[in-house]
Amino acid sequence: MGEEELHQLINGCVKQDRKSQKMLYKAFYGFSMGICLRYASNRNEAAEVMNQGFFKVFNHIDRFDMQRPFKAWLGRIMMNVSIDYYRANLKMAYTEDLDKAEHLTDGELSDRNLNYEDLLAMVQQLPQAYRTVFNLFAIDGYSHEEIGDMLSISAGTSKSNLHKARQKLKYMILKADEAANNKNYNRGMDYNSIVAMCGSDIKNAFFSNGIRK
Repeated sequence: MGEEELHQLINGCVKQDRKSQKMLYKAFYGFSMGICLRYASNRNEAAEVMNQGFFKVFNHIDRFDMQRPFKAWLGRIMMNVSIDYYRANLKMAYTEDLDKAEHLTDGELSDRNLNYEDLLAMVQQLPQAYRTVFNLFAIDGYSHEEIGDMLSISAGTSKSNLHKARQKLKYMILKADEAANNKNYNRGMDYNSIVAMCGSDIKNAFFSNGIRK
């Protein structure tokens, strides 16, 4: 979609034109759903959050600065709505000593040749607190201090949740590797380990912004 066409749609949405709203929704459905899926536990939840996001978009689109990238503005709204959903539906319980959490080092994800759907499913299996912090830090690039302010938690708690998220993801990736190995072995096939893909390839395949170590 060209800039001129996009601006025409936005102007139509400012006037609350239903056709323009529908066209904008369709044009950015995939982009918006991709963000919400990372924060949600399943597609239905992501769709609910995304629709809340578009509701906010259409209510506040008159505030959008045409000189700025629309995708960045839209993406921030989708992220904020995902965080609002998190706040409204989760009572965070932390059992780990926060002072100890301050000294946790950020682990690294094992490099595995998994496709987008496999990796997304693993992130969605994380407990909501871990998943939210993982997305904000590793994907969206926020610092632990910023995440603490956004989620009303300490920076130490953010570090702890990121550490736990990465440990769980590494475990799930290793289990997937083991399952693939066993499946191919039982079939009598030569096993081509899924350990082959490097970290930069995973970043490009799964996240547009890359996984921050």
